[in-house]
Amino acid sequence: MDYHYDSKDIAACAVTLSVSKNQSEEDRLKKEYRDKDILCCAVNFGGEFISSIMKIIERAVVCAKREGVIDHSHVEEGSVAGATREALAQIMPKAIGLNVGGKIAVARYKDHISVAVFFGIGLLHLNEIAIGLGHRVLDVRSSAINENIQNSD
Repeated sequence: MDYHYDSKDIAACAVTLSVSKNQSEEDRLKKEYRDKDILCCAVNFGGEFISSIMKIIERAVVCAKREGVIDHSHVEEGSVAGATREALAQIMPKAIGLNVGGKIAVARYKDHISVAVFFGIGLLHLNEIAIGLGHRVLDVRSSAINENIQNSD
């Protein structure tokens, strides 16, 4: 019996991947999710928050394309960029003027795509912790990624 994941399930995958402690845990989670037809990727990031917003968004989009979570279409790239921007907006009040460091994770199942950012925010060792989450819905009828998933069933 096929299980159909909803937006909360995919958001939980993105959050879990974003808080993974090391590369081996990240790789284990990616394999576990892939076995469930959930596509995902993650990338580390660090820098001054305000001047790095575009770099963070670009990094999420490039990671998602490189690891096959999205195809190279304007719609899918825009969905990841928009969800990343939403996730960043949620942590912005804490992060303005400070440095951030942590992980950006993208998870996708069919038409659901979520981006989670898990960052330490602060100066030196005086860190606050924040997590932001964004979600978008894609039109799976036109997605090459969706066709690949359906063909693998």
